[in-house]
Amino acid sequence: MRLLHFADLHLGVENYSHIDPATGLSSCFSDFQAVLDEVVEFALGNDIDLVLFCGDAYKNREPSQTHQREFAKRLRRLAIKGIPVFLLVGNHDLPHAIGRATAVEIFDTLAIENVIVANNPGTYRIETRDGLIQIVALPWLRRSTLLSREETKNLSLEEINRKLETMLMGILNTNIKTLDPGLPAILTAHVSLANATAGSEKTMMIGQEPLLRQSSVASPVFDYVALGHIHKSQVLSYDPPVVYPGSLQRIDFGDEEDIKGFYVVQIEPKRNRGERVTFDFHPVKARRFLTIRVHISSHDLNPTFTILQAIAQQGQGVREAIVRVQVTIPEHVEELVQEREIHQVLREAQYVSIIKEVERERRTRLSRWSVERISPVEALKVYLDLKKTPADQAKLLLEYGEKLIQETMSED
Repeated sequence: MRLLHFADLHLGVENYSHIDPATGLSSCFSDFQAVLDEVVEFALGNDIDLVLFCGDAYKNREPSQTHQREFAKRLRRLAIKGIPVFLLVGNHDLPHAIGRATAVEIFDTLAIENVIVANNPGTYRIETRDGLIQIVALPWLRRSTLLSREETKNLSLEEINRKLETMLMGILNTNIKTLDPGLPAILTAHVSLANATAGSEKTMMIGQEPLLRQSSVASPVFDYVALGHIHKSQVLSYDPPVVYPGSLQRIDFGDEEDIKGFYVVQIEPKRNRGERVTFDFHPVKARRFLTIRVHISSHDLNPTFTILQAIAQQGQGVREAIVRVQVTIPEHVEELVQEREIHQVLREAQYVSIIKEVERERRTRLSRWSVERISPVEALKVYLDLKKTPADQAKLLLEYGEKLIQETMSED
């Protein structure tokens, strides 16, 4: 049996984008559709029996009709080809108020064939082309759905999390008891594990959230633990596999170094439970984020040229990338930077931002010398020494300085 595991699509993110004049939509929207298309094409062309999506289909809890339409079109391509799609509800899929529908609940309401929505914890048995599989679902659960205000009134955040973890463990154990040991078993969960390395989801968190221990979900009864919520792809355990696929597209510069993609899981029914699962990461063509860092020295009288040289070193890497130029520059040469030239050189980038960190100059105090005793030339020499001016430049500046001082004194 072959499964495809991905998560955290976040359709609707519009960071570092512009409006496409042809469609009137954000350029980011096309990026997110493109990587989802890669997932769908892979599933259709590589004998995938089941697609697991582990939460956060959209950025917002109330996605636009356009976002819902494009997501549904791609699910339909899988469903009509007989590939079941399992949708786990994430924190960004939950409504603002209890009683309102989740962002993906419409698929369940319309009883779309081969699309299964896990709004609540439970065990699902799904028939695939390669047989039956059991999926225990642990969607994102708000504290308010498990714990009353009275129960948490005098507890610290850590105590609340421990109480919540105990309750979640109770839910999991109840579902584990219903599993058939003769069938493959998967746990899907949209959670934060305490030992996971965080990614760009830190900038999208909605309030404080509970952290679970890995031992809470890594039960040996599961062949594979499919997780969502953390945007950085990572494997936390191999027995059983506990895996975050990460977000499918880069969201901000916190994802700059991350490879984006999905996992393909192979379950061999005839092997022992601990030996029958293999899984491989498959990257997608996510939009590149690129930071170009430039430090301008206090003696650089052409900082624009220095910045353009740093950009040139990236070659074609800037083409269609989201580029951030970070310039550390002394205050007295800041105005010499020609931003228009920088934008012109980066015209093939998808998006460009120029961030200048200006080093404010501090006045040098000549506390060791009396102002009455030190000559102007000596003061200039002290200043150049304190500024650590290169010897050849210092010599030239002293020559010009001494000449200018002499000319001024002779005029007096």
